[in-house]
Amino acid sequence: MKKSISTIIKHSSFSKINRSANPAVVRASTILFDSMQELASHEKKILLDKPITHYAYGRYGSQTTIELQKIVKELEQAHHVFLHSTGFGSVSLAFMALCQSGDEVLVGDNVYYPTREITEKLLPKYNIKTKYYDPNNIKDLESKITKKTKLIFVENPGSITFEFQDLIEIIKLAKKNNIITAMDNTWGTPLYFKPLLLGFDVSISSATKYFSGHSDAMGGTLAVNKKTYSKVKFCDKLLGSRLSADEAYLIIRGIRTLDVRLKAHYENTTKIVNFLKKQKKIKEVLYPHKPGSKNYKMWKKYYTGATGLLSVLIKAKSKASVLKFVNKLELFGIGYSWGGFESLAIYHDVSKSRNFYKFEKNEHLVRIHVGLEDSKDLIADLKNSLKYIK
Repeated sequence: MKKSISTIIKHSSFSKINRSANPAVVRASTILFDSMQELASHEKKILLDKPITHYAYGRYGSQTTIELQKIVKELEQAHHVFLHSTGFGSVSLAFMALCQSGDEVLVGDNVYYPTREITEKLLPKYNIKTKYYDPNNIKDLESKITKKTKLIFVENPGSITFEFQDLIEIIKLAKKNNIITAMDNTWGTPLYFKPLLLGFDVSISSATKYFSGHSDAMGGTLAVNKKTYSKVKFCDKLLGSRLSADEAYLIIRGIRTLDVRLKAHYENTTKIVNFLKKQKKIKEVLYPHKPGSKNYKMWKKYYTGATGLLSVLIKAKSKASVLKFVNKLELFGIGYSWGGFESLAIYHDVSKSRNFYKFEKNEHLVRIHVGLEDSKDLIADLKNSLKYIK
């Protein structure tokens, strides 16, 4: 019987050994075998990429991480999924595995700040050059492709400013020029968009965010197609950054309810957006909510749903008053990350880290994650704090 993904994420990983609904937490460094012949046979299975129930050494994972890999593989419709200790660990793995000295990479100007740091500060040490392209201009991307371009790295939508790109056009350019493509898909998750099915070679998600959903675990997933599998496998094995069994268990616990939680996040977010767009102090809500706009069209073209992260563009002469707006919020915590059950708000200044996004005078960005609290309470909290903006 063919099952929907909502059913699969709830019924996979049933433990036949301890008969629990969830897999056991298997913590191990040394894995024991009955004989040298059994060990050799197991190593051969791994070499030939045959299914295994455990690894030969704890650095590669455990039965618990294997179960998480199975679930994410179904979600992503991937050839294989690699797990890392953080979402950014997966981003780093993509660059280190897919690039080499002398290469050039094209990176969206709107990527997550640590991604920008690795391209600006680390890759040059290995003689890898980065060019940033305008996420709102496919012609700009095309004009920067050279014979040395080996990777196009996309984050969609863009961090903080939420530009939605025409992804199929990027893939067409990449295939025409034999360039590998990777996408950070943390915002939409593979529940709402599957990059590999569209034609991307690599799909990255920070499992810290919506996969976990409880703000108590960190992890990253990197899903690949057959084309990139060997390169990523080689680098993944040698770098030794591994997701622990405990973190894997917590992420599995969270991913069971991914579909239900994202639906609730979106319902709350829709109500919050409808409130914010009517407020005179809010110049723009950066979220795909306006039919006819480019961002809305691109979101509708590729995604089957939307999540709870957005930004608001505030026009205010006083930066201090915008900070006060954030500080006075009672139900929106001030902190990094997002994707958990709770609402968050944080001030961001990206004016010095962007080549193409232009701020007008007295414009300020506040990123908001809409959690699972009662939407009426969240709106009342926002309404009360907006009065502090001058």
